[in-house]
Amino acid sequence: MKKKLLAVLFGAVLVLGACGGGDSNDNGNNNNNGNNGNNSNNNASENVGAGEELYQNNCAGCHGGDLGGISGPNLQKIGGELSAEEIADIIENGKGGMPSVTMPDDDREELSEWLANKK
Repeated sequence: MKKKLLAVLFGAVLVLGACGGGDSNDNGNNNNNGNNGNNSNNNASENVGAGEELYQNNCAGCHGGDLGGISGPNLQKIGGELSAEEIADIIENGKGGMPSVTMPDDDREELSEWLANKK
């Protein structure tokens, strides 16, 4: 009975964690301020923010808000152990006790690149 309850609770955590990404971070601030110059710095910081947001919405339930690990392993230095491609493969296919996580390819790439920078 305890195993069934634990399995149901774990499943609920996974489902709730995976469903949390519906809000837009836009807040209606789409002004360009007349800046038609180089936006690469803005895009880079947006990607870091997007990767972190994807992590918080999909991974933090098991790996902790600070990447320190809860029921999943500590990811604070995962980039020193695995490449972005290896991380993306684990997200897509699962590994060990981690189930596969279904998400768009672009999101998986952003998340895995963000995690790969954790060294």
